[in-house]
Amino acid sequence: MANFQLVQALPLVLAFVFALAVAPLLLRGLFEAGWVRRNYAGREVPVPSGMLIPLAAFGALGVAAPLDRLVDDDVLGGPGLAGAMLYVVGVCLLGVIDDLIGTPAIEEGLGRKDPRGLRGHARAVVGGGFSTGAVKAIGALGLAAFAVGLIVPGDWEYLLAIALVVVTTNLFNLLDLRPGRALKVFFVLVAGLAIASWTLAPLWTMGVFVGSLPVLAYYDLGERGMMGDTGSNAVGAIAGLWMVLVLDTTGQAIALAVVFLITLYGEFRSISRLIDRTPVLRFIDSLGRTKD
Repeated sequence: MANFQLVQALPLVLAFVFALAVAPLLLRGLFEAGWVRRNYAGREVPVPSGMLIPLAAFGALGVAAPLDRLVDDDVLGGPGLAGAMLYVVGVCLLGVIDDLIGTPAIEEGLGRKDPRGLRGHARAVVGGGFSTGAVKAIGALGLAAFAVGLIVPGDWEYLLAIALVVVTTNLFNLLDLRPGRALKVFFVLVAGLAIASWTLAPLWTMGVFVGSLPVLAYYDLGERGMMGDTGSNAVGAIAGLWMVLVLDTTGQAIALAVVFLITLYGEFRSISRLIDRTPVLRFIDSLGRTKD
């Protein structure tokens, strides 16, 4: 990977260190506050552990930003971070709203079916109900429309990037139905993009977010915390922005088509069932997960 400078990795390392320190305190605080939810295996775990992503990022920025200003202006990895910070933190907030006051949190144990997917949230709104999922979708679009403008020049490129970022954010929300699944997809995706493009530039731009993800994966796979929409939104946002930063217009158009088709499949069919029916995917999906 060309043009590597050690100083560019500092926000990534700082976020990792902050995440290691904060994660146990965050999970204990969530549990003691009663923010727990039963996962697919019936275990009660604290939610949303995805709050770790912005918390670690804020801690890393508290050290890296003064160093960038006073010592070395390459510490924060370029101007793309401002747009990434706005979008990632914004969709985290929308996810927190969904996790803490959404249908599952309010109606747990009442036997009501939570609206899922874009169709489910649309039906809830049309039926006169309140859907935090619909709020999240509208909010993500508004955030992307502003944040992507800080990153991408040009009109058509701008519109394409908005679509890719928003649809990718939603896809990772659909993927996060088993411990560690969304994070595994993220790591495979960005590793493929880094190898194909032979650059780690997006990693240095968004290191303040990426640094906490290995720590989050440890707790998520061990079923000691549930990312919730807070975490899956953030991971999807980072993935979408990574593609915008590294792919040209043609590559983004192809990526959008692929992400949209997978999302469409997830709206009408079960991605979990597809994975369970495919031996290779089932093996990868189960790696590192707590055994029943």
